[in-house]
Amino acid sequence: MVAFGKKLKERQIEEWKGYYINYKLMKKKVKRYAQQIKDGTLDRRHVLKDFSMMLDNQIETIVLFMLEQQGLLASRIAKLGQRHDALQQQPDISQIVELREAYRQVGRDLLKLLFFVEINAIGLRKILKKFDKRFGYRFTDYYVKTRANHPYSQLQQVFKHVGVGAVVGAVSRNLHELQDRQGSYLSIYDQPSVPLQDPVVDSIKAAVDRLTHSTNFLSFLGQHALILQEEFPTPVEEQADDQRYHFNSLLLNLANTFLYMVNTYIIVPTADDYSISLGAAATVCGVVIGAMAVAQVFSSVYFSAWSNRSYFKPLVFSSIVLFAGNGLYAMAYDLNSIWVLLIGRLLCGFGSARAVNRRYISDCVPLRIRMQASAGFVSASALGMACGPAIAGLLQTDFKIYKLTFNQDTLPGWVMAVAWLLYLIWLCISFKEPVREDEDTPVETNGGQAENDALEKGLKKPLLVASENKNEDEDDDLDIDESEEAVDESRRPATSIGSAYRLLTPSVKVQLLIYFMLKYAMEILLSESSVVTTYYFNWSTSSVAIFLASLGLTVLPVNILVGSYISNMFEDRQILLASEILVFLGIVLSFNVIIPYTVAQYVVSGLIMFVSAEVLEGVNLSLLSRVMSSRLSRGTYNGGLLSTEAGTLARVVADGTITLAGYLGDSKLLNVTLLPSLFICITSIVATCYTYNSLY
Repeated sequence: MVAFGKKLKERQIEEWKGYYINYKLMKKKVKRYAQQIKDGTLDRRHVLKDFSMMLDNQIETIVLFMLEQQGLLASRIAKLGQRHDALQQQPDISQIVELREAYRQVGRDLLKLLFFVEINAIGLRKILKKFDKRFGYRFTDYYVKTRANHPYSQLQQVFKHVGVGAVVGAVSRNLHELQDRQGSYLSIYDQPSVPLQDPVVDSIKAAVDRLTHSTNFLSFLGQHALILQEEFPTPVEEQADDQRYHFNSLLLNLANTFLYMVNTYIIVPTADDYSISLGAAATVCGVVIGAMAVAQVFSSVYFSAWSNRSYFKPLVFSSIVLFAGNGLYAMAYDLNSIWVLLIGRLLCGFGSARAVNRRYISDCVPLRIRMQASAGFVSASALGMACGPAIAGLLQTDFKIYKLTFNQDTLPGWVMAVAWLLYLIWLCISFKEPVREDEDTPVETNGGQAENDALEKGLKKPLLVASENKNEDEDDDLDIDESEEAVDESRRPATSIGSAYRLLTPSVKVQLLIYFMLKYAMEILLSESSVVTTYYFNWSTSSVAIFLASLGLTVLPVNILVGSYISNMFEDRQILLASEILVFLGIVLSFNVIIPYTVAQYVVSGLIMFVSAEVLEGVNLSLLSRVMSSRLSRGTYNGGLLSTEAGTLARVVADGTITLAGYLGDSKLLNVTLLPSLFICITSIVATCYTYNSLY
């Protein structure tokens, strides 16, 4: 393992040596500050002022050099443009080839500049994290907030690479015009859907994509999926990812996610009627719905472990188990057995392969499209959540074929059994098992490739090491004199739930508590909806299905609003606290206290609670993906598994609460189940305020 400071020195372009971030000096400064504060010779306020000034000077040096280089590139493009104009008057094939190569050389020099900005951005982010870790102070948030939004900010030049787009556009347009167009007079602007096929332009676009870290809808949804991202892959890793990636396999994983969410919520509108028809109380629907979540607590662990060795086999097993589980769920009606019903739902939970779906996206999808794939994972889940109740609302029929009954209670099971059977056939035909890492062969570079391949081999070297070396928190915290065993230990993934839990910081624990709270509140709202609305409003199954489907359809629009607009106007912690308060408000408004309970009160309070919980989930997981230890980004006991377990446990507890509260009668069910939601919500708000007040 090579420390970042040493790697920075190795990657520097010799003639630009004096313009890189002086990471070694700043690292020594941080150590010196710590010693001086310990000795009492320096106060914290002076440290903050001195370190801020040093960072400002470092960034100013980087930015001014970057602007100077951009100016030189622009000047070269202007001169090449004059030659281009002259060639249009008197075309000459040899000069056109020479001019095209000159534009490509400008592109290669721009690529050098992008790597210069990239490695400085990494160094800046690392030294800020080192400062925060050493002093226990969120200096990063203060520094970025005060500099990024200032009208004279130079930090924006580093992280938003201002001006690069104009150079890329000029190079792309001119290369397009210099290609053999076979008599076409269309420009690059007339055919925006047809990308320019040039290796230099492709390399530049890939570098720009890696450098972009702005908050937008796709990144918001991707973090919502809690699929932890690697920072910057090497070219070899990118080629290996391309070899492992298979579009149909990704599509099958997303389809698995969609079908599982449909399977989860398709029974909610009719679970109470089904329980009554089998001789149980209506509130047993809590156990029926929750049985799937109980099994998922265990299935998440073994599926996560299984995905270390294979992706295809777990998905096949999942499909078979879900087919069998749904078949049992449907046949329980004719067998007149509540136990068969519960066993069927347990089997469905044991078939939950969401851990495999997450791991496939994290491990096998190339970084350039991983954010889109992560957003697709969240979108598939949201669509499945909306489609489940909607499909249940359409299955309002009653007939028999031989001795099998097909009605609103059994049809959800039959429909999902057929769906999983068709999925299994598609899976066996189309899925391609990716090559495991230990089976990968080195990717060789053809000596006859274009000159920019040599540039990539020399310049586009790993700015960070591969996934096993990507730990930001420990990567540069290890001094040269520390043992290699300590280095290896700091990279090792968690080997058990207990060891994973010990890696959680107090703020991460609070965020998992928030995740537990919002999942609990949402499960109470959704699972008891059929019982509550039947008791208070005498709603039919179709009405319940429409209500639940309408709630599910709010997920994507809300995430678009938060990811594209709200998150750019407010800090994540502000949105987090505001969402918690709105969830609290929704819970309070849901209580039936004095006035007669109305449809308007139930629908409005439920909508406030559900939408606020959705916003809270997105922001909470976005924060969680950034602060969770990178040792939890891989292995069986990863961050995605922990969040899944927290959410699944919340659903289990919520469904159990509904069943237990049912013994008190339907009239008390609503208020009794809302009380724990209120208590957990207040606890999470207090924990959030305490945690962030101590950190900021």
